[in-house]
Amino acid sequence: MNIEDILKTVLHPGKGDRNLVELGMVGSVLEEPGKVEVVLLFPKTRDPLAEYLIGSVRAALYRALPAGTEIVVTSKVEAAPKSKKPNVNDLTLDELNNVRHIIGVASGKGGVGKSTVAVNLAVALSRLGYKVGLADADVYGPSVPIMTATEGSVPEAVEEDGKTVIMPIEKYGVKWMSIGYFAQAGQALIWRGPMACNALKQMILQVRWGVLDYLLIDMPPGTGDIHISLINDIPVEGAVIVTTPQAVALADVEKGVDMFRNEKVNKKLFGLVENMAWFTPEELPQNKYYIFGRDGGVKMAARFDIPLLGQIPIVQSIRECGDAGEPVALSSRPDALAFLDLARSLAAESEKE
Repeated sequence: MNIEDILKTVLHPGKGDRNLVELGMVGSVLEEPGKVEVVLLFPKTRDPLAEYLIGSVRAALYRALPAGTEIVVTSKVEAAPKSKKPNVNDLTLDELNNVRHIIGVASGKGGVGKSTVAVNLAVALSRLGYKVGLADADVYGPSVPIMTATEGSVPEAVEEDGKTVIMPIEKYGVKWMSIGYFAQAGQALIWRGPMACNALKQMILQVRWGVLDYLLIDMPPGTGDIHISLINDIPVEGAVIVTTPQAVALADVEKGVDMFRNEKVNKKLFGLVENMAWFTPEELPQNKYYIFGRDGGVKMAARFDIPLLGQIPIVQSIRECGDAGEPVALSSRPDALAFLDLARSLAAESEKE
């Protein structure tokens, strides 16, 4: 064990039990045959914990080093250097090297069930045997923690070669990451566009995704800064568009399709998902009530010459399972089968040349 590793075992009780190396309190270390000298940095002359920490360092070294080693621990009044925060401009694509397909799940407007589709699509792909991750890029309304019953989970941050890597939350066979894991319950994220874009980059580029067949990105609704930043800075292969059948939603879908097909973006559209395609009472599974209109998504897909990946009905259990944090795609009911069919369709489209 080297000296730095020994010093990492000494925790500062006044700093949330963080270690002295992490806090930047180790000024210098001098190693000579049979002798070790350590200088600790303190921000003020009369630090009430100075003697305690000096004694703790001396004791840790005494226990770990060979008997007879001369140990000298002194202090120096000097503001400890602040730990360097990750700079988004320093982030690389290294953590995405083993991801085969990066696909955005987008919608032209809010309220069409985009996140519900994204979460259940991720689970359905996993059930089909694919390795899947989902990044919740809807930074203003992150819902993945609720839909997966992972509220209160805090992803582990690991230091590797001077860089911080975030470990995703794993549940239901999927790796999840969301800004919701880092925000307090009920806390509004009052961010301007650049702040939101930078947070998004960290939520994707700084995460240890490992080997994945699919990384789905639950994008915020609309066509704004975050979408452009995502497309420019992350190798998104293409997108799935989620809509509902009514005309007002379909008008916004047109804008989303136009954005991805714009010559400056030029990303593949894997297809359209018509959510809330009809209402089916659980007690009458054969009945279909087209309360938002009929086949609006079918017509939109044909108009823009993109595949219709699936039609998802309104079934009470989908909402109940989402609120309970158990995605309906985990079950074997007819509504779950709709998501499995959607996953098969997306997999088939993504494998086309």
